[in-house]
Amino acid sequence: QIVAATAGGFTDLQFHAIGYAWQIANCFLTASYSLTLRRLMDTAKQVTRSGEMNEVTMVILNNVLSIPLGTVLVFSFDEVDYLLQTPLLRLPSFWYVMTLSGFMGLAISFTSMWFLRQTGPTVYSLVGSLNKIPLSIAGILLFNVNVSIQNALSIFFGLIAGVLFARAKM
Repeated sequence: QIVAATAGGFTDLQFHAIGYAWQIANCFLTASYSLTLRRLMDTAKQVTRSGEMNEVTMVILNNVLSIPLGTVLVFSFDEVDYLLQTPLLRLPSFWYVMTLSGFMGLAISFTSMWFLRQTGPTVYSLVGSLNKIPLSIAGILLFNVNVSIQNALSIFFGLIAGVLFARAKM
């Protein structure tokens, strides 16, 4: 994965250290999140009567854990006043899109919790990284990007890293 990311980085139109610092922080925080969530899920299993947690319980636990940070961010960036003043609240299409977005987020949360429950945090993080490969290919096709050897190599190395990891897990 590191080789794929490095090869892909060479094709960037513009290098900016702050962007890469945020990306590195994102990688560490994502890995920390999945490890922490898995640990909390294992702890919660121990304190339940049945010793099992279904996806509904895990989704609720995950969303309850996000409430404190979400609340701090909403009030820090003064989102409440902005929301109360926006004319979007009067549009039916806004409410339709918001409802659809909520259901899609719920579906993503359920599938993520199911996948994390079936596998471990390492596989979960790797799959999260590997989903960038089809996104890269789609980006090249949709935005009509000239394919260079660096682009192709970065996608190829990412694919090989995923295959090697899967073989090692077997």
